[in-house]
Amino acid sequence: MSSKTAIRAATTTGDPRWAAVLARDPAADGRFFYSVKTTGVYCRPSCASRTARPENVAFHATTAAAERAGFRPCKRCRPDRPAGEQAARVAELCRWIERAEQVPSLATLAQHAGLSPWHLHRVFKAVTGLTPRAYAAAHRAQRVKTGLRQGATVTEAIYAAGYNSSARFYEQSNAVLGMTPSRYRAGGADTAIRFAVGQCTLGAILVAASARGICAILLGDAADALVRDLQDRFPRAELVGGDAGFERCVAQVVGFVEQPRLGLNLPLDVRGTVFQLRVWQALQKIPAGTTASYGEIAQRIGAPKSVRAVAGACAANALAVVIPCHRVVRSDGGLSGYRWGVARKRALLDREAKD
Repeated sequence: MSSKTAIRAATTTGDPRWAAVLARDPAADGRFFYSVKTTGVYCRPSCASRTARPENVAFHATTAAAERAGFRPCKRCRPDRPAGEQAARVAELCRWIERAEQVPSLATLAQHAGLSPWHLHRVFKAVTGLTPRAYAAAHRAQRVKTGLRQGATVTEAIYAAGYNSSARFYEQSNAVLGMTPSRYRAGGADTAIRFAVGQCTLGAILVAASARGICAILLGDAADALVRDLQDRFPRAELVGGDAGFERCVAQVVGFVEQPRLGLNLPLDVRGTVFQLRVWQALQKIPAGTTASYGEIAQRIGAPKSVRAVAGACAANALAVVIPCHRVVRSDGGLSGYRWGVARKRALLDREAKD
């Protein structure tokens, strides 16, 4: 490699925008574009094309700037089209999946969208945080939960949700419901949830776990209020005080709350509607030390008009810091409501900004 080529490569790899290109980060779409000298095209950061050599890459603030430099738009990611077009296309596919009696195959979805199966799979996951199959499974699971809560029999709920056989559903019921269907229908009766209350720099903290993983991390001023909150969430479950082994798990969670950049290597039991899961997936992609607006999150999940619903999903989050709803702010950058208090939200953001 010549010295000039090495300098060009170093300039690209040293630019923070290169990391977004390598990650194919959809959150960076619209913020900049990049061109590839050897192909003569320019792309969105999220483009699924083969990663170019850094010495051949240049960055552009706008499509007009890229075209003035002599590059043409990529036919795969269509950077010359409105940024929300892919999100709108995925949103349409989500509605189609939800209406279908049987889960459409990836090939069928791709044909409907006019994309290759491989490209559709990547675009769908970039927008929703889930693969098409995982999205369909989450939607069916939510239909089962709704049916059981509304009084349907287990069999009625299973078939109404689109499962071909009760046997197939029962194979997956623990993953879908977190318990057997009959226990779920009974409000979680006889389901054991271990919990413990401790202290951290943000005040009282309650950590709870089912057999599947951590199901609640709650913050507050008083331990008894946190326990009541847990009881309201699992009204028929058997709440059990954590043993010494669980206390070590709590210590890991507290350490993570104090230093979020360290990550938390513990299994999670995340329960919510399909929409909430999509929002929470998007929240987990916001890097520590940065923020996003409610409107930006709505755009990222392909539901630009659902800003208030995004705020509602943030408020319903029971896994403080792990699902970082504290990183979501108003469009003007101001701190809006936070279920555990705006002061804690500000403290978390200040802490992450300093790390």
